[in-house]
Amino acid sequence: MASRLLHRLRHALAGDGPGEAAATPEAEQFPESSELEDDDAEGLSSRLSGTLSFTSAEDDEDDEDEDEDDAEAGPDPLPLGDGTSGEDAERSPQPDGQRGSQLLARQLQDFWKKSRNTLTPQRLLFEVTSANVVKDPPSKYVLYTLAVIGPGPPDCQPAQISRRYSDFERLHRNLQRQFRGPMAAISFPRKRLRRNFTAETIARRSRAFEQFLGHLQAVPELRHAPDLQDFFVLPELRRAQSLTCTGLYREALALWATAWQLQAQLGTPSGPDRPLLTLAGLAVCHQELEDPGEARACCEKALQLLGDKSLHPLLAPFLEAHVRLSWRLGLDKRQSEARLQALQEAGLTPTPPPSLKELLIKEVLD
Repeated sequence: MASRLLHRLRHALAGDGPGEAAATPEAEQFPESSELEDDDAEGLSSRLSGTLSFTSAEDDEDDEDEDEDDAEAGPDPLPLGDGTSGEDAERSPQPDGQRGSQLLARQLQDFWKKSRNTLTPQRLLFEVTSANVVKDPPSKYVLYTLAVIGPGPPDCQPAQISRRYSDFERLHRNLQRQFRGPMAAISFPRKRLRRNFTAETIARRSRAFEQFLGHLQAVPELRHAPDLQDFFVLPELRRAQSLTCTGLYREALALWATAWQLQAQLGTPSGPDRPLLTLAGLAVCHQELEDPGEARACCEKALQLLGDKSLHPLLAPFLEAHVRLSWRLGLDKRQSEARLQALQEAGLTPTPPPSLKELLIKEVLD
């Protein structure tokens, strides 16, 4: 439509007659997509992607060594429609790259904060901020970076996770198997045989993934599904556990923090002990990085969550860590010390109890 109006304007400025400037009935029958000029065609991907940044588009022959994520044939990805997060509507152009992504994230946070006083139930907002083609012979796939924006302090940065097409597809398949009714109306971008790594395909899939997650969040039955919780949290927990066990505490700390932020935003616990395991990971990493104050704060949060659960296997390790950190900081440790001693006298925990790090190493995350 924009190109048609521009064409008419050019004729009008050139002094063409009204007959030449007017569009014929035959011309009106063609869809406006067929009238895109070269400049319009080049800008199509950027209009589809919003602030999405991605690696350079791959040639068609690169599709021959695709990963199995995208190897099967199927219909084209979903056409772009109105996203649930509200950012898919037309808006002024954003800066390219990371600066543009950060700007949109702030806009989405402002939108979320304004909606807090409305009667509409609060939901998370999703934005694919980047997508990169990863070549890991013999496989090749696109890794999507997703910003999750929701409740939190105004200056809190959105949690970011990275997922590939197969992760989204596995989530869709599992939810379809468990919730046939609610999932019947939720669309998902299907696999394609070729052109999976072009900028336009990546941009369309990114928008479709945002809409897909937004639709899941809009349905209470799906919003609290364990598989959806696992999609957001479990990969970060597993990587954080692995890095902690190998002594890469700084890298692990970032993942533990992301997992904790996501669990707080999701609202429903992703597992009975996952918040406690996350706090244990945070406490261990802070302690190993010589930050006893933050480590002690994590222990206190865990003890609040545990309450009077004297039989929980993590209670004694958290009490022992809290006593040791309090002594190091010169803070009051009498209450935790007395509680730990009572557990030991009752035979509910060995003396000394296992450390938080030992429990993290032995824990199986599934």
